[in-house]
Amino acid sequence: MKVIIYGATGMIGQGTVRACLNDPAVEAVLAVGRTATGLQHPKLKELMMLDLADYSHFDAALAGYDACFFCLGTTVTGKSEPEYRRVTYGFTMAAAETLLRLNPQMTFVYVSAEGADSSEKGPLMWARVRGELENALLRMPFKGVYILRPAFIQPMDGEQSKTHAYRMMYNAFKPLLGTIKKLFPSYATDTRVLGRAMIGLAGKGYEKQILKSQDINIV
Repeated sequence: MKVIIYGATGMIGQGTVRACLNDPAVEAVLAVGRTATGLQHPKLKELMMLDLADYSHFDAALAGYDACFFCLGTTVTGKSEPEYRRVTYGFTMAAAETLLRLNPQMTFVYVSAEGADSSEKGPLMWARVRGELENALLRMPFKGVYILRPAFIQPMDGEQSKTHAYRMMYNAFKPLLGTIKKLFPSYATDTRVLGRAMIGLAGKGYEKQILKSQDINIV
């Protein structure tokens, strides 16, 4: 299996890259983003893009892949709806539309969040935008589309969020992270499990297209 990973330098993306590099079922990994991972591995290639909405020159680099694990995201804190939408909806759909054209038999896995609003009508802006994006992706005729909605995520191998506030939160609660996961298994997962779940979805699929933490933990 050949996979593309977006958001490879974020907390979830770091764990996903590690899972793919360690899994013999994955023969090649392409990390797409604006920041280099800093990793060296025979399986790994990187595609640096200044504008994640412009794919006019990247057809050759993105063709021939079996799966996309889209882990790219942004915090809603301090952002207007247009700013949040540009990254969350705009970047994701630009990638999905390009990859569908180049790789129609691809499986597309999008990491969303618990609380995303499928009705697109709720009071929370971020949840409406996420829900609208999820609905748009689910309508796309990929071989498979899966939406992951994790709630609490425990970093297992030193992964760090790129968002300062999240790093502070994880550092503050670090002694309790394992306990939280044990106490609330229906709402908690970890970076290792997330990475393995994405590989499993690309390889064998799942009965649901929208997976919450309890589903992610058994894929």
